[in-house]
Amino acid sequence: MDNVEFEVEGDHLIIRVDLSQELGVSSSGKSTIIATTGGNVEVPGWEAVKVGLNVYRPQQADRSSRQMASQW
Repeated sequence: MDNVEFEVEGDHLIIRVDLSQELGVSSSGKSTIIATTGGNVEVPGWEAVKVGLNVYRPQQADRSSRQMASQW
């Protein structure tokens, strides 16, 4: 897991992500990754429960370029 923390309080799962971090550009180049579990992971103490999390910011410049190109 990168930039993701889990905490269980009773029956509640608390997920912490530092939104000021950037881990780099996604493999497709369409977004900037902020946090990821890297697939499905077990919740501590609740092994039958899984979480798959990706937090990202779309690349605005790339999207605008594609939209302009499609207009031509």
